[in-house]
Amino acid sequence: MKNILCLFSACMLCQNCLAAPVRVTYIIDGDTFVGDVSLADKTEVMSVKVRIRNVDTPELHGACESEIKRAKYARQRLEELIPVNSIVEIKNIKNDKYAGRIDANVYDSANRDIGSVLVKEKIGRPYNGEKRKSWCD
Repeated sequence: MKNILCLFSACMLCQNCLAAPVRVTYIIDGDTFVGDVSLADKTEVMSVKVRIRNVDTPELHGACESEIKRAKYARQRLEELIPVNSIVEIKNIKNDKYAGRIDANVYDSANRDIGSVLVKEKIGRPYNGEKRKSWCD
């Protein structure tokens, strides 16, 4: 918990300029993963939940079978884009509305914006905090 508070404090000091490398440890769903963050002062923050900013993907506990099927595919695709043990960079880090999670733009080793890739591939859709639209047909 102390390490998460350290990361959140860093976010508050430099919300729009902070960039940090993250080793991906677990993919939760199509727009959220867990990773170990390395801060500029060499502090390691373990097991941080990162939600990819500006994208919404279907939920694994969705409202219909179609959403659940899409959610499984979204998670699989995120696993391909940022495999476990890969290093990604997070930028524009902010605290999420849910405690214990942060929002950030995520970039792979080729400097691709992962949220934009998900939207371009129609796996996710643009999201800016408004009420989520249904994924059910």
